[in-house]
Amino acid sequence: MSTYKNQNVKHTTYRLCITAVFMALNVAASSFGVPVPGGHLYMNDIIICTAAIILDPLSAFMVGGVGAFLGDLLFYPLPMFVSLITHGLQAVIISVFSHYVLKKHPVLSSGIGVTIGAVIMVVGYSLGRAFIYSTPEYAVLKLPYQFLQAGVGAVVAMILCWKFRLVKLATKKGLIK
Repeated sequence: MSTYKNQNVKHTTYRLCITAVFMALNVAASSFGVPVPGGHLYMNDIIICTAAIILDPLSAFMVGGVGAFLGDLLFYPLPMFVSLITHGLQAVIISVFSHYVLKKHPVLSSGIGVTIGAVIMVVGYSLGRAFIYSTPEYAVLKLPYQFLQAGVGAVVAMILCWKFRLVKLATKKGLIK
């Protein structure tokens, strides 16, 4: 009984530490953007999608929603609640698809999850911007950047998780059952 309890505590501690590292990466990635013509491209979607494919839905929400919220709180607080809801929901959906849907086809289910997550991110930020800035025109103006950010995040996360075998490593370490 003692060995089982120690093993369970070890996995819980490991999972908590991995979640915290991903959350810190999300805060860091949301603090700066890559300049592109007409705006900035933020790389935190890569972190959010990667973490959501690997982690359970609650941990994914902490990384996606809370991590983006903290990043915005520290560097640009106006859209922090939009980030909490949008990235949190995005991460939960990706995680649910990656862990509970089409278990015999994990790459396909993760692909469906990141696609739905990308749609959630684009719609959530577009509606959030229209509400926060009181102008739908601003939201429409930023729409191409939202599509680019969502697409880059989804594609790079899928490559990291499946081509570079992060999912296999996470399974070996007990993060994925």
